Amino acid sequence: MASYNKVILLGNLTRDPELRYTPKGTATARLGLAVNHQYKTETGEMKEEVTFVDIDAWGKQAEVIAQYVRKGSPLLVEGRLKLHQWDDKTSGQKVSKIRVTLEEFQFVGAPRQADGSGAPAAPPPRSPRPASPTPTGAAPASPSNEGPPPEEDDVPF
Repeated sequence: MASYNKVILLGNLTRDPELRYTPKGTATARLGLAVNHQYKTETGEMKEEVTFVDIDAWGKQAEVIAQYVRKGSPLLVEGRLKLHQWDDKTSGQKVSKIRVTLEEFQFVGAPRQADGSGAPAAPPPRSPRPASPTPTGAAPASPSNEGPPPEEDDVPF
C-alpha cells in the first residue's frame, strides 16, 4: 500500500513556543500556528477562514525555534501528520487529535530585536562580494599588474 505524509504550512505563531526537555535530555517544543485562507463568496464578499495547527518540534530545531520566535512571528513549517490518542480523565472517553511533527522549518520576515520589542533588528553587515568568483576546485588566478577586474552588476536578490 502506497502512502505519503507531508505537510507544508506558512502562518503566524499563536503563542510563544513551550520548550521542555525529556528525562533523557532531548529538547521538545510545542507551537501553535494560525494559517489563514481568504476566499470570495458567491455574493462577492471576502471571507477569511483561520485554521489553528499544533506542532511538535524536537532536538536542536526545538531549541532554535524557542530562542528566535515569539507569538505573532511568521514561520514556514514542513512536517508530517501524527495522530495522538488518550483517555479523557473526566469522561473516560477516548480523545484524539492530529498534530504536525516538524521535520524542517524556515524563519520568514525580518528578525526581531533581542529586547522583545517586536521591532525588526538591523540586518547584519554585508560582506563585500568578490568581483570574480573562483570556480570550485580551481586555483585562484595569479596576481597581475593589470589592476582590478571590471565591476560586475550587483543585483540585490
